[in-house]
Amino acid sequence: MGDVSLRADPDHRNRGGNKPTKNLPVRVTRTRRKAAPRWIKRAALWGGVGTVVLALGGGGVWLARQGTVPGVFAAVGNGALSATGLMGLKVREILVEGRMRVPPQTVMASLDVSRGAPILGVGVSAVRQRLEAIPWVESAVVERRLPDTIFVRLVERVPLALWQHNGTFSVIDAKGVVIQNEVGPFASLPIVVGEDAPPNAEALLLLLATEPDLHKRVTAAVRVGGRRWNLKLDNGIDVRLPEEDAASAWSKLAALERENKLLSRDVTAVDLRLPDRLIVRVGNENTPVPTPAKDDRSTKRPAAR
Repeated sequence: MGDVSLRADPDHRNRGGNKPTKNLPVRVTRTRRKAAPRWIKRAALWGGVGTVVLALGGGGVWLARQGTVPGVFAAVGNGALSATGLMGLKVREILVEGRMRVPPQTVMASLDVSRGAPILGVGVSAVRQRLEAIPWVESAVVERRLPDTIFVRLVERVPLALWQHNGTFSVIDAKGVVIQNEVGPFASLPIVVGEDAPPNAEALLLLLATEPDLHKRVTAAVRVGGRRWNLKLDNGIDVRLPEEDAASAWSKLAALERENKLLSRDVTAVDLRLPDRLIVRVGNENTPVPTPAKDDRSTKRPAAR
């Protein structure tokens, strides 16, 4: 029945002097309970997430942004995670910066985040790893921006060259990473050939760029023995760069072309491998030219798609 209290009826007073009034009537009253404040009701709902709410004060915000919070929920249970959604901590917006070539559907599939899901349940470290597994993505940053936004910043790979191997072409970046195995719109990129050509392509292209006029005439570069390069020019001439100090040899060839138009003559090959001499093979010579590896025999540029 609840708590009760007994008290005398104020209308029945003791009028008999010192004699107490007989059969004093009493009234039984109930103590009214006050309605619980709203915050207490909410506290009961959020009880499972008390630990997380405390964590979000101060350093906990950093945890929420960096992706550590799901581990906390693993300890306190899924009910706590659901409760955070009722608190308004749910995904309402996904912002992606830096996307140019990665298809949007590929990004969304890697995110695997649904709008309306509890934002603290999004494992940003796992999302970042899935994004960086996309061939076009070099690096990714994933953050929670409370209360309702997932922010993603992508750094995409920059196509550098076409790598010819096993009779096919692949698009590679400056680190030699294969981006895709379809040439697509990148048919005009420089062609490099050889097993270890991709990781060495950037250094070669930087060297060739020191002589822009001559660089424009290079149609392909073949890696030889993992040590040096042979270049194929647009008129079919082979240029054999040395293993050491290839930059000086390249500058020497450019100077000879400017002064003597060497590459406009009946020349089939220019050998720059010896530092103190230049060997030029002309068209009527029958001296055999070393045969490149099987994969290097054809450097015909692929058709654009």
